[in-house]
Amino acid sequence: MTARIVLHLRSRRVPSSAAALAAVACALWPVGLLVDGPADPRLVALAVAGGVTAGSVGLAGQDPDLDRTAALRWAPRRAVHLLAVGATVAAVLLLVGAVGVQLGTVEVLLRTCAGAAGLVGLGAALWGARQAWLLPLGWFAVVVFAPVRDGFPDWVLAPPGSTAASWTAAVLLTAGTATYAVFGPRR
Repeated sequence: MTARIVLHLRSRRVPSSAAALAAVACALWPVGLLVDGPADPRLVALAVAGGVTAGSVGLAGQDPDLDRTAALRWAPRRAVHLLAVGATVAAVLLLVGAVGVQLGTVEVLLRTCAGAAGLVGLGAALWGARQAWLLPLGWFAVVVFAPVRDGFPDWVLAPPGSTAASWTAAVLLTAGTATYAVFGPRR
């Protein structure tokens, strides 16, 4: 049983994703130390974008045709995998915050990870696992570098307690998870 799990994790590139996520966390360490006072929400957006980009590479196996012929129900596995990407990114960034580099409030970090995981799921369903990172990274880049204020696109930079931002992240997570779970990654 353990050998199967290890093989599945390797086929989904989990070791390389974990190494890339660790590199993102290590790269943010010195940047976070330079920030005095409350953390800039753009730092959270950058951290989460890097984390979900690292996790997105494993949203498809080596051979999508082989995955589709398996006698397994892939929808629950895909949903769990996508939720695990978001949860792992959140856990690593919360750990970075616990050891001294304040990236932002827990609420903003969790909200951003949830929305980004949904965007990665939508990206995988639309363009495949290799390009799944385009949607969250593109969204965050537009919001950070060409901000649109007072609209739903800027949920990433919204302050803690923003109901609209929380609902936007929840809708993105639900839509992305459902789309990716049902349709899988595009070939």
